[in-house]
Amino acid sequence: MRVDGREVPVRGSLLPPLSRRTGDIVRVLLATVAVITVVAASVITRSQWAALEQSISDIVTVLPTNVANLVYLIYGVVIVTLPFWILVGVVATRQWRLLAGYVAAGLIALIALSITQSGVVFPTWDLEEFAPDRLDSFSSQFLDDPRWIAMLAAIQTVASPWLPRKWRRAWWTLLLAFVPIHLVVSAVVPARSMFGLVVGWLVGAVVVWVVGTPALEVPLESVVRELGRHGYHATALTVIRPAGQGPTMLAAACPPRPDVIVELYGQHQRSRSALQQVWRWLTFRSSENVALFGSMRRTVEHRALMSVAADRIGLCAHEPIALNQLERGWQLLIRSQSRGRTLDGVGGAEVDLHDIWQNVNRLHDYQISHGDLRATEIRLDGSRVQFDNFAWAELGPTPALKSSDHAQLLLTTAHVAGPERAVAAAVDMVGKEAVIAASGRLTRSALPTRIRKRVPDAAKLMKAVRTEAQRVTDTESIRVAHVTRFSRNQIIQLVLIIALVYVAYPTLIEAPTFVSELRAANWWWVLLGIVVSALTYIGAAAALWACAMEQIRFRDLVWLAFANTFAATTTPAGVGGLALSVRFLQTGGLGAARATAAVALQQGVQVVTHVFLLIVFSFFAGRSTDFSHVVPSTTVLLLIAGVLLGVIGTVLLVPRLRRWVREGVGRQARDLLVEFAELGRDPVRAGLIVGGCAAKTLGAAAVLWATVHAFAGDASFLTCAIVTMIGGTLASAAPTPGGVGAVEAALIGGLTALGLDSQIAVPAVLLYRVITCWAPVLIGWPILRKLQRDDRV
Repeated sequence: MRVDGREVPVRGSLLPPLSRRTGDIVRVLLATVAVITVVAASVITRSQWAALEQSISDIVTVLPTNVANLVYLIYGVVIVTLPFWILVGVVATRQWRLLAGYVAAGLIALIALSITQSGVVFPTWDLEEFAPDRLDSFSSQFLDDPRWIAMLAAIQTVASPWLPRKWRRAWWTLLLAFVPIHLVVSAVVPARSMFGLVVGWLVGAVVVWVVGTPALEVPLESVVRELGRHGYHATALTVIRPAGQGPTMLAAACPPRPDVIVELYGQHQRSRSALQQVWRWLTFRSSENVALFGSMRRTVEHRALMSVAADRIGLCAHEPIALNQLERGWQLLIRSQSRGRTLDGVGGAEVDLHDIWQNVNRLHDYQISHGDLRATEIRLDGSRVQFDNFAWAELGPTPALKSSDHAQLLLTTAHVAGPERAVAAAVDMVGKEAVIAASGRLTRSALPTRIRKRVPDAAKLMKAVRTEAQRVTDTESIRVAHVTRFSRNQIIQLVLIIALVYVAYPTLIEAPTFVSELRAANWWWVLLGIVVSALTYIGAAAALWACAMEQIRFRDLVWLAFANTFAATTTPAGVGGLALSVRFLQTGGLGAARATAAVALQQGVQVVTHVFLLIVFSFFAGRSTDFSHVVPSTTVLLLIAGVLLGVIGTVLLVPRLRRWVREGVGRQARDLLVEFAELGRDPVRAGLIVGGCAAKTLGAAAVLWATVHAFAGDASFLTCAIVTMIGGTLASAAPTPGGVGAVEAALIGGLTALGLDSQIAVPAVLLYRVITCWAPVLIGWPILRKLQRDDRV
């Protein structure tokens, strides 16, 4: 590299690791939102837009015809020649990678908007078309064609990162000028042109995301000049680390001082840092947050200032030299090379952990929290302990930030010297209470990812440190610190609730009619249904209690049965309830294999009992009842059988699936058969499990029978039992949470097919679902939250 007449060699590669840059991802998301907004505005609110355009035409003064045509012609010529200007500039500068993106973006945008119902219809632009009496005849071909606007937007989006800021702003201003041009010419902005603009932007953003941006082209010439301005005349640059999640790091040989380190922060770090700060502000409690910075310069400046503050008390491993801003938004930080060896480069036996804790306490005494106590950021220079990387440091920290430093140091020192030495040194230097508080932060949410990634098998080590801290401090249990505003489980539950409300919307529409019909119901029958429904949860708890070999308290399993209603109803096929049961049994003391086997045994007995009762009831019903309307047709059954045979054939043909069935499903099936065999030798336990499972099936039938009679229906118990077992089973395969919509349709259809009047079947089924589904969900939600607070699930 030649800078100001002298040669400065650059050693190493500046090519960044393969990763999706944050700014490119944000651009794609914004373009997608813009497309959705324009489509919604032009299709859904077309009448409102027409009224708005009429209002604008009353306000904006339209130019006279001759002047309007002249403006239209001049602007059209500029728009037509704009892509050729860009093309000439790309070829002249020999940016062949940009040329490939240029061509790809233009063709994709053109083809995307040329697809119609009759196929691909390419534009027929006639550059020779010109009418003396209509000067705008030439321009209208392009200004009113969304394909041309889309091409321009896509090309400019791809070219923008490579262009100087002035050119980029001028060209985008020129393209967006078609909006005011239309206003002064015709007072109408074609919706097609706006659609072409946002589609072109989206296409260009996707191309830039795939190809990459030149923001990673490091301004090395400016770096050398800036070093010279501060008295450091670089003779060579060596790449220590290319830009990735962190800054670009270079070592500059500047005689007589060869230990100058250059850090460069580009657009990727700026956008990534902004998103990280916003995400932490949204998800973490205020006591866990540091101040939000308005720009990347403020972020780098904060790091430099914190390094200066730590250097004044002798705890910074490097010396900040200069901070400056370069072209294209790059931020430059010049510092000395870090002194000493990193903690992970020193053997655990050589480290005096007390010295590290003492210097962390000194930082806290001077009102500085470090926030990034990885082994690579702790340096040992002889007997001195110093720290690197003050990007996450904070002046005047909250007690939570200090406790976070303790937790980070506990994990780091445990990785280097073992949990016993780490906890012992921490107790000696900060006391038992601080260690207990820090141990509560050794969790996935409380400990930053950058800390956990530096430690192999961090989850296992965090658990070992908590156990050791609990033993040393003589504490019965260490309460996990709650550092987030909301957890991942809460987000999932919120999404499930929204999905549940969405699929239940058709039922909610019938609520006013149902409420009026409910006033005429016989409330003694309703009360009977409620009591029977409550007994089914006791039966389910009894079955699981026996499956778990009576190792879990029966009362706790009753609470679990109610909590399961929320987890099972808000997930398709009730898988959430199964996972919740396994987790509850594990926290209750059962091993993972034993808990899974207990839940599998309960479900297996439930299926066998359900099928057996269905056969028995169908036999007793005899020929007096026609079930042809309830049972699927032969065509549907053959289709289901064909799908099952196809699945079986696929499993047999694909080796990986065969192995999965043999090793996974096969092993679980064998374990289930062993459990069934043991039940045969324990009739009391078997009777309790079968009775609990039967109570669940028969209880559902009894609740439906009670709700039918509550509205003066005359359906028999056998009819209600068969309808709930056949219709409910078929509808449970529906992908909606809790089978909402499908269950109601199946039960109403089954009752009406068996002769019950629809005016009774509809409110009876809705009341049945309120008793067995919606009311238990409302009860199960707070119970589930309590179990989560108690760390039972």
